Amino acid sequence: MFERYSETARRAIHSSRYMAGRVGSPEIETEHLLLGLLRTEKVLARRFLASPWAGEAVWRKIEQSKPVRETTPGPRELPLSNASKHVLAFAAEEADLLSNKHVCTEHLLLGLLREEKCLATEILHERGIRLASTREDLVRVPHHDSEKEKFV
Repeated sequence: MFERYSETARRAIHSSRYMAGRVGSPEIETEHLLLGLLRTEKVLARRFLASPWAGEAVWRKIEQSKPVRETTPGPRELPLSNASKHVLAFAAEEADLLSNKHVCTEHLLLGLLREEKCLATEILHERGIRLASTREDLVRVPHHDSEKEKFV
C-alpha cells in the first residue's frame, strides 16, 4: 500500500502509529497523522505553522481534546481510522494533481486539510492553515521532503 510513498512520508505514517499507541488509541486517527507529520517534517512545520516545534503545541491540544487511554503492553498493529484512510486517499489524489509520482509529506498535509470533519483539520484551521492557500503556496514554491535543515 505504501510503495508510492516517499521515505519521509512513510516515516511520518510510522511516527503516527507510534503516537497513537502512546496514547492508547485503538486506531490511527487523523490527529496522529498530523503529529507524525509534524514530528518527521520540521521544514514543512516551520513553513506552514511558523515553527519546527509546532508538534508540541499540537500534542497539547490533542491531550486537552481527547483523554489518554490505558496502553496495551507489547507491539501490536493499529488499523487506520476511516478518516485516516480518506486522508491517505486524498494525499494520493493531491500527488496526482501536482503530477508527482510519489506521495510526499506535503500531499499528506493537503490530504489532512481535505478531510474536513476531523480533529487534525480543526487544529490546522485554528492555526490559519486552509486547503486552497496551502495548495497555491505549494504550487508556487514546491516542497521537497528530502530537504534537511538543522534546528537548534
